Amino acid sequence: MPYIRDRYDALVIGGGIAGMQAALDLGEQGFEVLLIEKGPSIGGVMVGLNKVFPTLDCSSCICTPRMAESAHHPRIRLQTYTEVQAVRRNGAGFAVDLLKKPRYLKETACIGCGECELACPIEVPHEFDYGLGARRAIYIPHGNAIPQKAVLSLDDCVFCGKCEKVCPADCMDFTQLPETVSTRVGAVVVATGLEITPMDAKPHYGSGRIANVMSPLAMERVQSSNGPYGRVLRPADGKIPRSIAYVQCAGSRDRSIGVPYCSRVCCMYALKQALLLRHYIHGVEVTLYYMDIRAFGKGYEQFYRRALAEGVKVVKGKVGRITELENYDLSLRVELLDEDQRLVERRHELVVLSQGLIPAWHPAAVLGIEEADDHFVKAPELKIAPSVTTVPGIFAAGVAAGPKDIPDAIVEAGDAAMAAANYLAASGWRAGASLRAAPAAPVPAPAQ
Repeated sequence: MPYIRDRYDALVIGGGIAGMQAALDLGEQGFEVLLIEKGPSIGGVMVGLNKVFPTLDCSSCICTPRMAESAHHPRIRLQTYTEVQAVRRNGAGFAVDLLKKPRYLKETACIGCGECELACPIEVPHEFDYGLGARRAIYIPHGNAIPQKAVLSLDDCVFCGKCEKVCPADCMDFTQLPETVSTRVGAVVVATGLEITPMDAKPHYGSGRIANVMSPLAMERVQSSNGPYGRVLRPADGKIPRSIAYVQCAGSRDRSIGVPYCSRVCCMYALKQALLLRHYIHGVEVTLYYMDIRAFGKGYEQFYRRALAEGVKVVKGKVGRITELENYDLSLRVELLDEDQRLVERRHELVVLSQGLIPAWHPAAVLGIEEADDHFVKAPELKIAPSVTTVPGIFAAGVAAGPKDIPDAIVEAGDAAMAAANYLAASGWRAGASLRAAPAAPVPAPAQ
């Protein structure tokens, strides 16, 4: 399908696990869905994870079938590498302006062979591996990417022409420009996902400056079989770490960085990673420094006790400072929260900060919906209608509405899809009419 049509029943913003689930639920009810993802591939954060808690199932084994189903569903139009510029009320529905970013190749002609990537001489840090791995200036986002189409980063390209010479489909097009496309939809689901708090938000932890102070998402990639190293190594010198520390609440419950709330999942993903480290590295010592352990979901308390039984250590204490030693080891100054409240220095070879969750996108300016005090989408009737926002016809799902784990994000996506379906029925929107609509012609946007 060369163009986005000028009418759809629903727009789903965000191609992570919640966005895909909402799109699939709407599609199965007979609605025509436009699924928008700002990145070059769907899957969101989940597709880059190693395993999920508390079952330790493979994350990709859960996520990639939904990715394939979303891409091939007859009632879902998938549009990646596209951003929502504006959403305006228009009669019974909404007028939507989209910006299609150029891949600098003919997307319909690309066969995903990867020859251009192999020929490219430029290597830069890979965003999918959080800077620990490398990619080329032209690249397919990752092995499980959908669609399996290359994208060229002009900021990294030196225009040597090698990718164009080896392309068997002759699909390179360096003249592409951003395109603005308009369409109409009857309802909108916001499922724009999460980011973690910035590494430099806690400068006394050396975050952003000390290589062996890692983010939890970087540790997910290091633990993954398709990760940048193929095994667990510390970034500074490639050494197998034998003593690893997790610092809890390193980006949550902290008013000084504007994140006073609990992010809910940090204790559990730290326990999951710690338990897996005990499986991956013989004899490794893993210690969690925590204020509270919040194991709130089904099977989570049992998982916590399993981690302790398999050798993960937990210490009730607050880490005040992390400093780097001469051999890249790390010294942690810890206030032990016991009766004596002693200050101690603990030495570890690698530290992972349990950073909190923040919204990946602030839709207030684009959609006109309100944000809560924590900057997530506001739900006026949170206890009875968690997906309903302050604008009728716009619904929220997943971490866009607040921090939550994967099962809760999937359940909430189903709630958002049903709420959108009920709204479409009540508003008199003619479901399926988009099949008879003519395609909307793209308009080139001004060059940046």
